[in-house]
Amino acid sequence: MYMYRKAVEYLKNWKSDKYRKPLLVQGARQVGKTYAILEFGKTEYENVAYFNFQTNPSLARTFDEDISPEYLLPILSHICGKTITRGDTLVFFDEIQLCERAVTSLKYFAEQASDYHIIAAGSLLGVAVNREKFAFPVGKIDRYTMFPMDMEEFLLAVGGSDLRDRIRKCFDENSVMPEALHRSAITLYRTYLAVGGMPEAVSRYADTQDHIQVRHILETIQMDYLDDMSKYQENSSEIKKTRLTYKTVAVQLSKRNSRFQYKIIKSGARAAEYENAIEWLVSANLLTRVYRAEQIKKPLEDNKDIDDFKIYLSDTGLLCAQKDISAQDILFMDEELADFKGGMTENYVHSQLVRSGLKPYYWRNDKGTREVDFVAVLSGKIIPIEVKSGINTGSASLNDYVEKYDPAYAIRISEKNFGFENNIKSVPLYAVFCIR
Repeated sequence: MYMYRKAVEYLKNWKSDKYRKPLLVQGARQVGKTYAILEFGKTEYENVAYFNFQTNPSLARTFDEDISPEYLLPILSHICGKTITRGDTLVFFDEIQLCERAVTSLKYFAEQASDYHIIAAGSLLGVAVNREKFAFPVGKIDRYTMFPMDMEEFLLAVGGSDLRDRIRKCFDENSVMPEALHRSAITLYRTYLAVGGMPEAVSRYADTQDHIQVRHILETIQMDYLDDMSKYQENSSEIKKTRLTYKTVAVQLSKRNSRFQYKIIKSGARAAEYENAIEWLVSANLLTRVYRAEQIKKPLEDNKDIDDFKIYLSDTGLLCAQKDISAQDILFMDEELADFKGGMTENYVHSQLVRSGLKPYYWRNDKGTREVDFVAVLSGKIIPIEVKSGINTGSASLNDYVEKYDPAYAIRISEKNFGFENNIKSVPLYAVFCIR
């Protein structure tokens, strides 16, 4: 089954960039890096020279001998059985984190063979870069991070291209979606919460609509992630802490105060004990950290409180699997989900914003009594983004923020239809991918 990935559009722009450097594509395991790059290679090049350091461990020995392009290119051509030519061949190094010398070689491709098109991908590159021996080619590569499929890619995968077009039109024009289409889109949004954006899970749902099969795939991915924590960490104590931290994300999101609390991991736990575990999970692209903005002024990055943050899981399907919530409960928003529903919805909105290229923060007033879920820079302006999991959109926190900072406008995300009233843009949950 062919699945459209936005990453391919980025890759096309990379190919045509006259300042192109070797490209390093990173992201969590099984988010579709290999699939997207190979699809791009098949359509944009005469041939693809594919090298996988996981399935062919002996490949690393070639890089142990010499990492100059002059030496490597003839040998790589021999290994793959294809002539590697300038501009016509895509050279693709997969799972490159398993060969440190191969990563270092990208520097020499940039300096000595810039007219060759080189892409490397790895699932734990963020972790690998932190290794002591790793000679990382700083300034000599382009970098791109892939994430699980967003809501727009999901809609296209399940045959909703016309609905996607209508959603974009309503967002751009602030026009109301016809009620029947609105209800269908809400159902697909809830389906996305349960399925998530991991490509294998989306493909299986598109083929079968069987949530049991989808959940099995998600649970397998979870186990693979836990195995990686053992493989890529040498200290058994750190492995245990990393696993504990990862397994408590769903619990963190169930709390009304969603600020990260170490005591939820373990009674008496302190930041010093678990900060390495959090850093590992963030570097592996399994978690994302969102900081509180101490001051609402640009750049927000310079005004964040590094000790006050929330964490979100990379994918809502994995989040629901971790919490062991059935797809039916999510589709009908069972009342028993009340404590978790808000955190799950926040996790979803955050993931969509990040995949649109935004870097959200959140705001809390000085007394700690009011909180706006996200603030982000849109078209050069800091915009507050309030998230509601249902149709009840009353928000004293957003009102306080607007009164204090007088933003150009505010965004409220909920299950309500599109609209614009009192300088608040109403965006349905299924349309968050339109916010850019």
